[in-house]
Amino acid sequence: MVGKPGEMFSVAAGFKFNGGGAAGAGPPKIEHRIGIEAPADVVWEILADIPGWESWNPLYPKAAGVLRIGDALDLTVAIPGEPHRAIRPVIVDWVPRDQIHWQLSMMGGLVRSVRYLELEVLGESNVIFSNGEIFAGLLGPMIANSKRRAIRKGFAALGEALAAKAEAEWRARGGAPTSAA
Repeated sequence: MVGKPGEMFSVAAGFKFNGGGAAGAGPPKIEHRIGIEAPADVVWEILADIPGWESWNPLYPKAAGVLRIGDALDLTVAIPGEPHRAIRPVIVDWVPRDQIHWQLSMMGGLVRSVRYLELEVLGESNVIFSNGEIFAGLLGPMIANSKRRAIRKGFAALGEALAAKAEAEWRARGGAPTSAA
């Protein structure tokens, strides 16, 4: 079906299909999810101890700060294949045993992102850990697309390290993660 000029595309609206909204899925998002065989409380203790990240977290090998809305964290991010970089994201939301969200602005605001670390409780002793980033700003989509594989690899390393630490801690407390068999 051919419409009138300007109906299928406009600079402001992007492509439209069948009179629907603009094409595309919104801002670029990179995410990794992993199952962890440990209770949410055990996983949360590890995740909420920001200074403790230095002992297990390959994506943030240096970390300082506290979970307080509006406060900045002092982190060194180690994206695989990239030089380590100091960042100061600001906590925008956190809920105990549930989520940590922070916002970061880079390159004078041309790249902005919201980073999230979230737990989804599946049962008494298992959770899904999601960690990802949503990119915005004039250059945000370009940065997300050009570094997608490396960033996702870093997110996967963080998730796997958190799972290993939480499951080991749970075993040490007398729990029995099924993935440790």
